[in-house]
Amino acid sequence: MFYYILLQAAPQIVQKDLPLPLPLPEWLLVLLLVVSFLVHILFINLMVGGSVLALFYQILGLRKPDYDKLAYSVAETITVNKSLAIVMGIAPLLVINTLYTTYFYTANALTGLMWIMVIPLVTIALLLLYAHKFLWKRLQHNKLLHISFLATTVLLFLFIPLIFLTNVNLMMFPDKWSVVEGFFSALLLPNVFPRYLHFLNACMAASGLFLVWYWGRKTYDFESRYPTLSRFRVRKNLYTITFYGSLIQFIIGPIILITLPSQGLASNVLLVILSGAAVAIVAMAWLWKEINADETQFGRYFGRIAIAMSIVVIFMGSGRQLYRSNALNPHRKLVAAKTAAYEKLVKEATAEAVKAKVVSADAPKLPGQDIFNNNCIACHQVDEKLVGPAMKEAAGIYKGNKAGLVSWIKKPGKKREGPPMPPQTHLTDQQVQQVAEWILSLH
Repeated sequence: MFYYILLQAAPQIVQKDLPLPLPLPEWLLVLLLVVSFLVHILFINLMVGGSVLALFYQILGLRKPDYDKLAYSVAETITVNKSLAIVMGIAPLLVINTLYTTYFYTANALTGLMWIMVIPLVTIALLLLYAHKFLWKRLQHNKLLHISFLATTVLLFLFIPLIFLTNVNLMMFPDKWSVVEGFFSALLLPNVFPRYLHFLNACMAASGLFLVWYWGRKTYDFESRYPTLSRFRVRKNLYTITFYGSLIQFIIGPIILITLPSQGLASNVLLVILSGAAVAIVAMAWLWKEINADETQFGRYFGRIAIAMSIVVIFMGSGRQLYRSNALNPHRKLVAAKTAAYEKLVKEATAEAVKAKVVSADAPKLPGQDIFNNNCIACHQVDEKLVGPAMKEAAGIYKGNKAGLVSWIKKPGKKREGPPMPPQTHLTDQQVQQVAEWILSLH
């Protein structure tokens, strides 16, 4: 709660950082972030897009059983892609925590409960996914219940990435932290939904292309498994999904650029994104040829399309990292300056403390200090209240009144809350005098 109040206190919070050394050079961590994230997001795309296609085929399977078998084939790939997506997500999560600790955890705090809900939501989705896969035959006569398992999984798979996207988007804009009041507030930032639509289209395009390969393998006996379906037609339809999913990206892409805050849109970002778009146009030309090819010519461009799409993904992932770096660099410089100023103050205070300690060590030690340490320190400290008041406070109260302090030590009363101080009858008159002298020397 205190951290949340701090975030609301200024238009742009500039924190002090803890300047710990990075475990690897920053450039290597950035490279690991981009590469590991692209691998992770590939399997996320295949998991989400595959779930949508499996649901679509299973609904078609209510009238045509071979589509139900096709849906089961897709479901087998989803569980594998899901496992790979989770495992491959560990590396980018660790690296982004290392590189952008302040920003990532601030976004976590601001999105609050919804961010914490990611784990139970993922758990529920995976349980439903496995129930859908392994109860396939048992629920043959209750298809609506069976389909509801997958439909709920799809809804969760569509919602969980939205939480991640909202969180990662928020971390890039410290100037928005003071106006965001939870997940749904962050969700309404202007560039969130365009980026989410971009993600959904990427899921469908990637899954379509993956299944073109999966069902196009020579070792996959498509015809005997699905006698009423045409391998050529099914694969052509998947190419069509990939084509139109990619085409829509050319509409959503400019919307994303328009809605993104301008501080990250430097020339290097635009150059990388436009280069990726140029390669995507070439890939779409080959996709169009595949869609319009006859069965004898079908499939000859698949390798080129896959390579071109991979290059596009690399360009887009690199552009995203460049934008993040450009957007955060001004704020990171402010944090570095504030950290340096704070460290300077700490250094000066430490030097003063050392100097004071040296002076104190050179000063003659009063015998009352040892008596105090042996008899009084359980209830009193020099600078802070413990059971009783701090001794510096007592020194201020009895300044110039040694007799009053001696009298109090011998026969204390009760002036404040807490247990009363017992009379110090075990001390001699000389010891009480010495303790009083030492206490008064603290003022």
